[in-house]
Amino acid sequence: MPDPKKILITAGPTREMLDPVRFLSNLSTGEMGYTLAQSARDKGYRVTLISGPASRRAPSGVKFVPVVSAADLMSACKRYFPSHSVLIMTAAVCDFTFLNPKTHKIRRAKTKEIFLKQTPDIVAHLASRKGNRLVIGFCLETRDWLRNARQKLKKKRLDGIVANFYTPRHVPFGRQKITAAFIDRRGRTQLLKSQTKKQLSARLLHWIDALKINSDT
Repeated sequence: MPDPKKILITAGPTREMLDPVRFLSNLSTGEMGYTLAQSARDKGYRVTLISGPASRRAPSGVKFVPVVSAADLMSACKRYFPSHSVLIMTAAVCDFTFLNPKTHKIRRAKTKEIFLKQTPDIVAHLASRKGNRLVIGFCLETRDWLRNARQKLKKKRLDGIVANFYTPRHVPFGRQKITAAFIDRRGRTQLLKSQTKKQLSARLLHWIDALKINSDT
């Protein structure tokens, strides 16, 4: 049985290597996941933080598992998920990786064809095997953010999703305040405006406690 006081949090970007010195990634800094891990620790949870490359240090008192690629993250999640009662998937996983990564640096050329393939949908895979655990996803959209988030929530069979969006005036990376929404599997939506990552973390943990109660009744 999973420990009810253990939370598994993923954070940061993944890197998909093209060759030994180049990679495909994204702008995630890991700030949300690391702040959430610290807040969960302070609330008395035993926290495992699995993180892609990020500049922040893991909070003290948190079990830290570093990873690089989406495949690494999938492997670590499969290992740790069974013993945790909640998974919060804040990691920004690359949707694609290189079909044929090279073992040596690719030489300069005027044009170069590079082929991509999809990475595993980690949160959907884990949610399909969750049993009585809670699985919370995150998504970042550039348009129709709430509609797309609701679709992902349903498709991936999540218990809840934290929806976020990007525009030139609303850049959610790093430490600036953001506007986000919590959506549960019944479609109920809480809009949270101009929140710091610390404020959002506290609200998220409170929301998860409520989801736990509802799932037990």
